[in-house]
Amino acid sequence: MFCNEEKEAIYNVIYKRRDVRSFLPDPISPEIIDRVLQAAHHAPSVGFMQPWNFILVSSTEMKERLAWAAEKERKALAIHFEEDRAAHFLSLKVEGIKQAPLTICVTCDPTRGGSHVLGRNSIPETDILSVACAIQNMWLATCAEGLAMGWVSFYKKNDVRDILQIPPHIDPVALISIGYTNEFPSSPILEQVNWEKRRSLQNLIFYETWGN
Repeated sequence: MFCNEEKEAIYNVIYKRRDVRSFLPDPISPEIIDRVLQAAHHAPSVGFMQPWNFILVSSTEMKERLAWAAEKERKALAIHFEEDRAAHFLSLKVEGIKQAPLTICVTCDPTRGGSHVLGRNSIPETDILSVACAIQNMWLATCAEGLAMGWVSFYKKNDVRDILQIPPHIDPVALISIGYTNEFPSSPILEQVNWEKRRSLQNLIFYETWGN
C-alpha cells in the first residue's frame, strides 16, 4: 500500500510529534488549517458517528478567557502535590493559549447518531475515544505541516462551556493550541524536566492473559 519512503515518513511523524507550549504569533494559512481539520474529520469513529465539532478561537479576548480558565485550574491542581512537587509543577509552562494564534476546542456530542449507535451501546465511552482519534490525527497533521500543537487539559468543563457558549450536553474534550514555534523539543517536555520517564514497552506487554 505504501512505499518504504512513505512508511518511513509516517513513523517519523509519529516519533517526532510533541506536546508544545511555546508559540510564535505568526498566522497560519486557512489552507493549512483546513488540511488539519480534514485530517481530524477523517479519523475513525465507532459506528461512524463522527461525534466531534471544532470551535476555532483566534480573538485575543476569547483566548484570554480560556487562558484564565486553564490558569485557575492549574493553581487548584497544585495543592494535590507535596511542597517540592507542587513548586516544580507551578514552574512548568502548561499552556500557550494566549501565545498561539489559534486554539481549537474539540468537542464530543454523545447524541450524534441517535440512541443506538452501532458498537456504542455496550461501551458508551467509545464516543470520546473516537474524538481522541480525531485529536491524534490533528497532532500528526500539524507536525507534518511544520506546526506545533499543545493539548491543554487544565480547565473545568463548565468554565469552557460558559466561555464558548457550548450546550450542556456537549463535552468540551480538549483545548488544542496550534502555531509555529522555534522551541520544538527533541523529547517530551515532561521527560526533559524529569517529571516522568517513558516506560519500557516490554514491561507493558502481556501474552494471552493479564500479567503473563
